[in-house]
Amino acid sequence: MRTDQNLTRLDRVFARLDREPERPAHIDVPKMSRHRVALLLATLAFYLAIVWLVVITSWLVRLDWQVMFFRPYQQWPEIHAFLDYYVVLGQRGPTAVMVAAWLGWRSWRQHTLRPLLTLGASLLLLNITVGAAKLGMGRLGPHYAITIGSNEMGLGGDIFPSGHTANAVVTWGILAYLASTPRARRWLSAVSAVVSLGVGLTTVYLGTHWLSDVVLGWAAGLLILLALPWCEPLIARAEVSIFALRDRLRERRSRTVAAPSPAPAPSPSVPVAMPVPLAQLHAGQDEAVAAHEPASPARAPRAPAYLAPGPHTTRSERTPVTPVGSRRPPHSDRLPRGAAASGARPLTGG
Repeated sequence: MRTDQNLTRLDRVFARLDREPERPAHIDVPKMSRHRVALLLATLAFYLAIVWLVVITSWLVRLDWQVMFFRPYQQWPEIHAFLDYYVVLGQRGPTAVMVAAWLGWRSWRQHTLRPLLTLGASLLLLNITVGAAKLGMGRLGPHYAITIGSNEMGLGGDIFPSGHTANAVVTWGILAYLASTPRARRWLSAVSAVVSLGVGLTTVYLGTHWLSDVVLGWAAGLLILLALPWCEPLIARAEVSIFALRDRLRERRSRTVAAPSPAPAPSPSVPVAMPVPLAQLHAGQDEAVAAHEPASPARAPRAPAYLAPGPHTTRSERTPVTPVGSRRPPHSDRLPRGAAASGARPLTGG
């Protein structure tokens, strides 16, 4: 029998997975404090300032064109292959799957749906706010720019703000937002900041975004993270509703699979029929069927179907017929069977 001292690391991991999950006694939910409100207002002012500088075609737009003409992907081509893969950390599909897998594990371990619901709320806010800003401003990207030095606004584009950058800020920043300890929150905040900064600069390097697009994407993602505490009451009500629905479904399923109740006993006033033997029951049924069936008239016997029409005789009354041209060779000394042979000599031994 294996003891705890002989357990391998893989065995200990599976033993930990098999344990019953326990919900922590205290889950730290961020509050909308004064410092957070002040930081939210400052980020909103910065967001509006970037939009205004681009609308009036200020020095920020000229900087965008200078960086585009610099063509960073031609200056440092050796890192192009690596950055093509690194930019995937800002794509919504792959990052959402990875983060949702981790938060789903946390939800199961803590017996709470708050991590998954918070991720869903943040992605919903991201799609609404960033998508509306993209469609509302309609800025064209560097590869589709028409007039040199213009802001390329209102031309049907969807590049401003950068969706890759905002998604990186929100998706990786949600891990720091949901951290259970202050130390973990600090480390995860630093990691998410580095990842989102690298994703934004990678899009500038590849030439898919202006520099101002990336700056506005950072601000858009930070606004969503700062506003999440306002969504906490709605998230808590959604969690309670989901658990209540689960309990109702479990109760309904238990009722469905429950055993049926036994049939009630017959009343004493009602006469109970005695059991009848099976042979008598079948005999009575046969008699009832025979009494109800009409009598059919007698039928004449029919001749066998295989005989040809005409007179027929039995085999003993038929005359044997010798076939013509017998194949047996003639023998003059052979007599018919049963006839006495005249002059025959008795056989004697000699």
